[in-house]
Amino acid sequence: MSIYSYGSYGAPEGWFKVGRVDVTSTVFVAALGAIGVVVSAFMPQLLNVAVLDPAAIMRGEVWRFFTWPWFDRISLWSVLSLAILWYFGRDLEGQIGRNRMAWLYGGMWLVLSLVSFGIGFVLGGGALLGMGYLQLLVLLLWIAEYPRRPFFFGIPAWVIGVVLVAVQVLQLVMFRAVGGLVTLVISIVLVAVLARSQGLLTDYAWIPGRRAAGSRQKAGVGARVKQAKASREQQQRSNDAARIDELLDKIGAQGMHSLTDAERRELERLRQRRQTR
Repeated sequence: MSIYSYGSYGAPEGWFKVGRVDVTSTVFVAALGAIGVVVSAFMPQLLNVAVLDPAAIMRGEVWRFFTWPWFDRISLWSVLSLAILWYFGRDLEGQIGRNRMAWLYGGMWLVLSLVSFGIGFVLGGGALLGMGYLQLLVLLLWIAEYPRRPFFFGIPAWVIGVVLVAVQVLQLVMFRAVGGLVTLVISIVLVAVLARSQGLLTDYAWIPGRRAAGSRQKAGVGARVKQAKASREQQQRSNDAARIDELLDKIGAQGMHSLTDAERRELERLRQRRQTR
């Protein structure tokens, strides 16, 4: 059973197309990261001038604020980070749209840059390079948005989230990386507030930020938002079922060969989405 199904909101709308690929905010960020990894493999000297280094920035090398996410050492982990970012980021983007997702990516970059610089300057450390932290935050946001979605071997997503955070914290404690630990905690808190302001984490009323359904200061608004969300999910199920029936009717009347490649992919995606509910 696939853990991925675009939630209940459908595929995100792209800014433009490259061939048949819709270039969404997530695809754009992941593609730039992939290009950076490839370039770094041929020009490894770029890593030394691209990394976010608080001491170097204090010497005037301010470009490091902007270059650190786009370059990384070629490794299985760097490739996996980009895959995770693309895989789960597009699900969140399908929910909040390309504009808000673009603002979310920009905000996460700003949070990580400023917090790492500030904490690194005060406590030491603070170096950042590649998409590792960015993909971790995206994955944690996805888990917080869908905490009960089955993950690998049917394990609930929230359990995976707890393990990921625990492993990160224990590693930092083991190496006595106080600055890294403080940076991780502050970044998670600030990104949670940022994500709520962009329409995510609406079920967590204790997180400050703009309410996606308008003013939620009145009693009972949170419950109505949940009902609206459930209603949208039910409507999506009905739409999916109707579309599956339509495609199956076409197969029954004209044969499997009558489906276009796009329709076959759509049918498989609809089946997977129905199985994960």
